[in-house]
Amino acid sequence: MEEIIRIQKPVTFDESIAHSEVHAHQPFASSTFGNNDEIRISVQNQNECVLPEKSSLHIHGKVTKEDYSMVAATKLVNMAVCHMFEEIRYELNGVEIDRNKNVGITSIMKGYLSLTPGQQRGLENTGWLSVADINLADDAGNFDVVIPLRYLLGFAEDYCRVVVNAKHELILTRTNTDLNAVLQTNTTEKFKITLKKVEWLLPYIKLADKPKIQLLNYIAKDSAIPMSFRSWETYVYPTLPSTTRHVWAVKTSTQLEKPRYVIMGFQTARKNEALKNASEFDHCRIRDVKLFLNSQCYPYGNLNLDIYNNQYAILYDMYVQFQTSYYNKEAEPLLSKSEFIKRAPLIVIDCSKQNKSLKTGPVDTRLEFEASVEFPRNTAAYCMILHDRVVEYSPISGTVKKLV
Repeated sequence: MEEIIRIQKPVTFDESIAHSEVHAHQPFASSTFGNNDEIRISVQNQNECVLPEKSSLHIHGKVTKEDYSMVAATKLVNMAVCHMFEEIRYELNGVEIDRNKNVGITSIMKGYLSLTPGQQRGLENTGWLSVADINLADDAGNFDVVIPLRYLLGFAEDYCRVVVNAKHELILTRTNTDLNAVLQTNTTEKFKITLKKVEWLLPYIKLADKPKIQLLNYIAKDSAIPMSFRSWETYVYPTLPSTTRHVWAVKTSTQLEKPRYVIMGFQTARKNEALKNASEFDHCRIRDVKLFLNSQCYPYGNLNLDIYNNQYAILYDMYVQFQTSYYNKEAEPLLSKSEFIKRAPLIVIDCSKQNKSLKTGPVDTRLEFEASVEFPRNTAAYCMILHDRVVEYSPISGTVKKLV
């Protein structure tokens, strides 16, 4: 209440930034972006002050038949462009600081959890299709999207400061097949996806005189600048056995990379299958899921799900509470309860609160899950782990160190 009576408070304007402009950086070899190719985009000018958080990938391409005629039974799925890349890496001064493997699945899982209904109108421009019958490409097969880097890398989502006096590189690796990027009504139609343009739109920040002098005085000391963010890792169990109960030893992580959130999803006969939408998940009549970090169990109680009898309120509540815990804000879930179980019945396990027994030594991550019926044939399981990472870089010497 004190603020409303401070009538003597002067008016202030934030004029610390004198100018901001977005520069488009193209790959070294811009003539070919075929399957299995590596696309390397480099920012060589180290004297600039850049803001990776607000950067984006601009991708333009075309889907046609193999003879370059128009397709009739092939359309692009939700975030199809992400399914066209196997991996994306961000390097600072030649040192990898963040990586996203299985770009399509990872970005889709993270998007279902993090996006809000208020973002719906702008999401189509990124390739996110809120309704299944929307076609990303036009009648001639052309598509054009701008994907914010924060939808692809934890570094760009969490680190909200400028990076000064450093060499930046973004490396993308194309998948060996584009089957996951399309949905076909007739698999006899042979399609071809051609990427015509891939560029990195990176904001350059020019400071006003006073903050510029302060910044230069600070970096002249060559003090190590810490960068903290949450990295995303996705692990795949390609084919689950036909049982009702399974144990998956996902990974053994160091103390510094222990999980904070674990998200699990299932897909039946969707991987590299053009008749199935690779951007949607199946519930597989899951009954219970337990995450074990060494001997510590999450969640504490059993889920006791029965999806066929409409008993999955706990599962949806875990999905909703992710935004509250992860972003420390009121939850605004992208999916309604009915949409959730139909399109993305993801199991979200919050293990961010950990006791002392997990603060020393390596951490074994193990998932134990049970279904009401046997898992169908060709069912793949995905485990997305969100964990802390801290990197330090020195702007003068150029050294980059991973602390966590």
